[in-house]
Amino acid sequence: MAMIRHPLTGLPVGDPDCVPLATSAARPDEAELDAALDSLILSASGWRTVFAADRQEESITTKISGSMTVIAATAAAAFAAYLRPLSKGRAPSILVGMDSRPTGQAIADAMIRAFIAEGCAVSFLHIVSAPEIMAWARSRPETDGFAFISASHNPIGHNGLKFGLADGGVLPGSEAASLISDFRARVSRGDRIAAAAALMAGADTKDLERVYTACLQAKRASNSAYTLFTREVVTGSAEIAVQDMMLDRIERGVAERPVGIVVDFNGSARTLSMDVDFLQGLGVKVDALNDTPGAIAHRIVPEGESLESCRSRLEALHASDPSFMLGYMPDCDGDRGNLVVWDDAAGAARSLEAQEVFALCCVSELAHLVWTGELRYDPEGNALDKVAVAVNDPTSMRIDRIARAFGASVFRAEVGEANVVGLARRLRENGYAVRILGEGAAGGNITHPSAVRDPIDTVFALLKLLTIRDDSGRPGFFHLWCGLSGAGTAYDGDFSLSDAIATLPAFTTTSAYESEAIMKIETADHGLLKDRYAEIFRREWETRKEHLHARFGFARWEAIAYNGLEESRDIVRFSEAGKGGLKILFLDASGNERAFLWMRGSGTEPVFRLMADLAGADRQAERELLEWQRAMITEADSMR
Repeated sequence: MAMIRHPLTGLPVGDPDCVPLATSAARPDEAELDAALDSLILSASGWRTVFAADRQEESITTKISGSMTVIAATAAAAFAAYLRPLSKGRAPSILVGMDSRPTGQAIADAMIRAFIAEGCAVSFLHIVSAPEIMAWARSRPETDGFAFISASHNPIGHNGLKFGLADGGVLPGSEAASLISDFRARVSRGDRIAAAAALMAGADTKDLERVYTACLQAKRASNSAYTLFTREVVTGSAEIAVQDMMLDRIERGVAERPVGIVVDFNGSARTLSMDVDFLQGLGVKVDALNDTPGAIAHRIVPEGESLESCRSRLEALHASDPSFMLGYMPDCDGDRGNLVVWDDAAGAARSLEAQEVFALCCVSELAHLVWTGELRYDPEGNALDKVAVAVNDPTSMRIDRIARAFGASVFRAEVGEANVVGLARRLRENGYAVRILGEGAAGGNITHPSAVRDPIDTVFALLKLLTIRDDSGRPGFFHLWCGLSGAGTAYDGDFSLSDAIATLPAFTTTSAYESEAIMKIETADHGLLKDRYAEIFRREWETRKEHLHARFGFARWEAIAYNGLEESRDIVRFSEAGKGGLKILFLDASGNERAFLWMRGSGTEPVFRLMADLAGADRQAERELLEWQRAMITEADSMR
């Protein structure tokens, strides 16, 4: 039969008659497969490598090699086996989706064939954002799990896999480790190539055709589920009447003070999401750029130069229509997006740092709890309700200052969305309300009950801050923040987004994606590297402590390790951090936290990350600390 094409995009969906690995010539040799497996990064945050057949990071080919086909099919077989006990005797029901990368369809085809051959019921959404497939998973009773094909912010030639369950979240760390273990066992067998070929050949052609022809229907269902779920996330309530009340409040606020938003979709999965319809339905003006699925116009990661198209467009639109004050750009799978804003003081548009974005969202969502009465205070101003913010270890201490103003607590886990979500789940089990969580260093936020970052939730956090203002003597979101933070004199009823940004606690933080924050290291044993670093750091502290006190106010330090959900404070052996995060926290003579240095090897890229976070607005001071950190890590890596 002819190639099936998606009716919305015109892109190929699949050809049931074309079986991957059907001929011996299409199959990889053992050495080729071993090399491909060596390049594959496996973690709870995602499985990633360069899937493009030509092995180029920036490749736009749609083809994957025979080795990558084997990997995709074997991963599907392992996930089907993982889900089988959860499906209680029936065929496991699996959702499959992909971002807009060129290799997505080839990977999806291999996985769908394997799932069908394993007896699974498959619904294929084709190009879909990560938050959308997760929302549909949690709202669809028959779903057992989902497989999402994406490499998030990695270059276009990369791709990868994420696996999750019916609760809409990715597998927690321990479960991800079990799946990875089974996958490794399967790809270590002597018949691994023949087994993958036989598995895909065993998929019933009629079942495969049904899956492909039903993808538009599946996408419409997922879009509806996602829209309904977003209403719940934005308003913090499952009750329709409460949702209508808050959304009406936002709509009235937009009518009184018009808001225009630029969206640079960059050809991402969000081109097929509900963003424009949802925003316009509330009266927001929307200007969309690069909104053709798969037409990726520039670098994928929503940081730095990638935001320039959005920034320049916002600046041009603001000149003719001052209501345009905000823009955002999602990454390829649409689960994060950083912002550009109109800066009144500069008279120009500028991009916000990832840490600033998360800080603004925390202000808004904690104010949301106060506004709804979920966070209350006694006459002395002490919080009566247990509220927490869950973040990853390199999130700026700016969040601690914000949380303290609201009487909330901050808890940290190791980098990785699954870790932060798991920590929030644990905190809720211990009686905390955790409305907002996230990875501040990466940008974006996770707003409960969502279990994934979502740029539409980020945008609505800012919209609520801007539009829910004082009404009938009841203070709005920004007014609540100004009063609780001691910035009450900064409050003006005619405030702008720039005014809100100006009230954030001043911190200078290394951006996660600048070149100085990334290193390539030779030492494979990160625990050993950190023990070497400990020796160097202690020597440096003794040599520099008078200067550090005079320059930065540091009086003492504490080493902290982050592994999964666990934070280990005041460690002696730095190797306790293992492959997790290691933080050196600096305190002044009064015990106030002043700064930290941080390091960790990436779980999804072959790089080592580092950063500095410092109270105040002194970029030169942050550069000095970061250069010091790089020098110590370089020395530790060179020790033999």
